Parts: sequence; structure tokens; C-alpha cells
Amino acid sequence: AAGRGKAPPGLQRGRAGPGAARAARRRKRAPEPGRNKATVKGRVVKSAIEEYHKKKPVNHMRENLQYMLKGRLVADKAITEQVLAQNRGRKSKDQPPEKREKKKPEGTVFTEEDFRKFEREYFGIP
Repeated sequence: AAGRGKAPPGLQRGRAGPGAARAARRRKRAPEPGRNKATVKGRVVKSAIEEYHKKKPVNHMRENLQYMLKGRLVADKAITEQVLAQNRGRKSKDQPPEKREKKKPEGTVFTEEDFRKFEREYFGIP
């Protein structure tokens, strides 16, 4: 108990030289034994069947079908056309092709009698 004061550097517990400080630092860094993660204590056992049922995909087709069939309200055609026109882009490629009216074959203005009269006048056939 006599020599318990502060020892001069390099003379701590019989070690000498510059390696003594490094050894002391290494000793401090050693991890202290904490709680072992590999133990079973406190762990809740999960049932594999319960996990399977949790992750099993649910088929919503029947509810979706009922929802779709419930709303049978059909909008007016003019309103649907207006909505589609508003959502269409401005570029020419986004525009629908214009519906052109079909041209009816033009009938002749002349009657059969006019053709006979023309024949008589032009060819001189009575």
C-alpha cells in the first residue's frame, strides 16, 4: 500500500516502452459480454400456419363484381363525348379522324329525252 501514488509514465505494472499505452487502449476496447442474441429466452414462437394465412393473397373478385354490377348508371352520349374531347391531347396525332360524309354518286341532270334530242341535233339522225 506504500507505492500507490501515480507512477511515472512507462513504469505501470512492470511494462515499459511505447507499446504499453497501445496495449492499455486495446484492453479498453474489448467488448463486454452483453446479452447473448442466440438465446431462446423471451422469444415468442410463431406458428408457421398463422404466418402463411397472414401472407396468403385475398381474392376480392366477388366484392368487386358486386360493386361493378351495382352502379349501372350510363352517362349521356353527348356528355361522354365532351369528357373525351377534354381529355384528348392537342397534337394532331391525338385527334380522332374526321368523319367525312359519303358522297352520293351524282345522277345526271339530263333525261333520256334530252339525250335523244342531242343525238338528232349533233348526228343529224331523225
